[in-house]
Amino acid sequence: MEMDKRAEQAVAYKHKDCNCAQAVLLAFAEELGKSEEELRALGSGFGMGMGCTEATCGALCGASIVMGLLNQSGKPTAAIMRDILQEFQEKAGATICKDIKGIETGKMLCSCDDCVRHAVRAAEQHLG
Repeated sequence: MEMDKRAEQAVAYKHKDCNCAQAVLLAFAEELGKSEEELRALGSGFGMGMGCTEATCGALCGASIVMGLLNQSGKPTAAIMRDILQEFQEKAGATICKDIKGIETGKMLCSCDDCVRHAVRAAEQHLG
């Protein structure tokens, strides 16, 4: 699937009653071989920054699950996720939900839609 097409599909899922992690997971449903119900359940605990604690961005959590299930590179998934986290931080300005949303500063660094896009693109890049 074309990278931007998958990223936009993930954003559409985000607007269809999904949290950011679920949206990223659903964008990879075909490759993951899981039903929408299973992927929604798998990502259900990662909304609003993992467990609604405004911690690690849910989109990044979704990308990590995708990488863990689909990584065939021979490189450990944790090492790939370090790279993805760094790339994501450069694009979004942070990796922690409350920092991205500007909860304490009043200055949003990146929209949730763009976080989903960045996470999907990063996962695709590291899978392909």
